[in-house]
Amino acid sequence: MNKPVAIVTGAGSGIGRAVALGLGRAGYALALAGRRRDPLESLAAEIGADALPLATDVTDPDSVDRLFAETVRAFGRVDVLFNNAGVFTPAVAIDAVSLEDWRASVDTNLTGAFLCTRAAFRTMKAQDPRGGRIINNGSIAAQVPRPNSAPYAATKHAITGLTRATSLDGRAHDIACGQIDVGNAETDMTRAFAEGARQADGSMRPEPVMDAAHVAHAVVYMAGLPLAANVQFMTVVATKMPYIGRG
Repeated sequence: MNKPVAIVTGAGSGIGRAVALGLGRAGYALALAGRRRDPLESLAAEIGADALPLATDVTDPDSVDRLFAETVRAFGRVDVLFNNAGVFTPAVAIDAVSLEDWRASVDTNLTGAFLCTRAAFRTMKAQDPRGGRIINNGSIAAQVPRPNSAPYAATKHAITGLTRATSLDGRAHDIACGQIDVGNAETDMTRAFAEGARQADGSMRPEPVMDAAHVAHAVVYMAGLPLAANVQFMTVVATKMPYIGRG
């Protein structure tokens, strides 16, 4: 029996890398997408023969189209897309956010997810058997933003709208779409939270983090459901982080 096929964007590090490893262990063939080829090739070597590293700029429609074309050429279809690629811009108050940083955040976090969703939708509609699943990496920042994070929070809030619209439009074509919202998974970008993170009152306080492998386990579960079932939204957070209630 052929393996199911998944594309993971932002696969070279952090949550993307953890999810790719999890999907590989679960028996998926993988297209590993990211800007930097070296970490993708290292990850592919760790996963094995059914992992294909593909340098990709998710903000470029032609690059995204090549990602999907090469995945189909190598594996025959696309069953799962994990829309994970994203950036943080400098943490400054909203009146100090440069237009360049705003656009960089929108281009990668939102437009990149849209372009990959569009390509996945077209591919999944046309393949036989048709259909597939799109999983968007959102964030609890959409509802509970950190101070000085307007571009990131705004784009992650928009991802929720993209998830809902894709889920609705996908019904007629056996395409499911869900979202995972993550809080304090330990990555290169969040590791410093254990030493101190800016709080709403302006203070700096250490915050608990969790292993990114726990996010991977959740995504593997979401990906493995039959298309008749869908996790529409899932929140996975470090248990003791400041999130529920007032802290």
